[in-house]
Amino acid sequence: MLPAARDAWLEGAAIWANPSSPHAPGRAARAALEDARARVKAALGWDGEVLFTSGASEALAIALGRAKAQRRLVSAVEHDAVFRAAPGAEVLPMAGGGIDTARLAEALAGPGRAVVAVQSINSETGTVLLADGHDPLAAQVRDAGGLFLADCSQSAGKAALPDADMVVVSAHKLGGPVGIGALLVRDFAMLEPSGGQERGYRAGTENLPAALAFAAALEAGGIDGWATTARQRLAFRDRLALHGEVLQPGTGCSHIFALAAPKISATAMLIRMDGLGFAISAGSACSSGTLKQSRVLQGFGIDADLARRTVRVSTGWNTQPQDLDAFAEAWAKVNA
Repeated sequence: MLPAARDAWLEGAAIWANPSSPHAPGRAARAALEDARARVKAALGWDGEVLFTSGASEALAIALGRAKAQRRLVSAVEHDAVFRAAPGAEVLPMAGGGIDTARLAEALAGPGRAVVAVQSINSETGTVLLADGHDPLAAQVRDAGGLFLADCSQSAGKAALPDADMVVVSAHKLGGPVGIGALLVRDFAMLEPSGGQERGYRAGTENLPAALAFAAALEAGGIDGWATTARQRLAFRDRLALHGEVLQPGTGCSHIFALAAPKISATAMLIRMDGLGFAISAGSACSSGTLKQSRVLQGFGIDADLARRTVRVSTGWNTQPQDLDAFAEAWAKVNA
């Protein structure tokens, strides 16, 4: 967590009361919660509604489970949480480093309204799938009468949001606490209400300390204020490629990429690097505990043998330049 977020969490814990209670402490907590909501909206440049959730997975479940649409279309490289939230969804294939727009057009022409889910930045390869602002995919979906859902777990707080009808945000991906995220919605009319808190769209006592920490993390500054620059992170990626292969189809971001070892399996590489003090993963954290080939790499058309040797490397706000150097030296040593 960012120091500012941690401080805000402690402040929220000190004034804790149930924001849905009518007594004076509850009303004060409600005022603080709504202030946090307004601050999140302002920091993200969002002029619609904000529903606080327990994280990105729940936000996806609400959006895909309760969107007023008859069909769900998802890209082949979405996070596992998307496939859990939309079982039986129509899967959109990739064309190089992006969505196959011709297949998307065919799918949108089918009967019934569709909600289309696409990540802004892929969580395993760092491939940029949605442009900041007016993304052409969003326009294509809207022109066909559909709803566009952008999973911005990896980009919110780092880049401007794409022009979407619904946006998913995760606080801990941007220096906030675990256990809170948000579903941004242009209009509540897009969702079926469920009753309970959060304007009747999400049941459960509101997490005031986490909401305050979420807002504080966004206000603390984005990726431009990280300990490493984009130039340093890209040079780091290129340095690792001297002893492996960077897998980043299409246009890539600087803070996440997939890296294939020349000979060693991803599992063995994870163990060796962990022994040297470096925490990497084979795929996303929600699926890296399995021995299956990464569905994301398969979706991007990565060869199965290459995929078995691929790990996910990511940097954060507190990653130091010397950390990059140390990792690159360890990677070169292990793959000598």
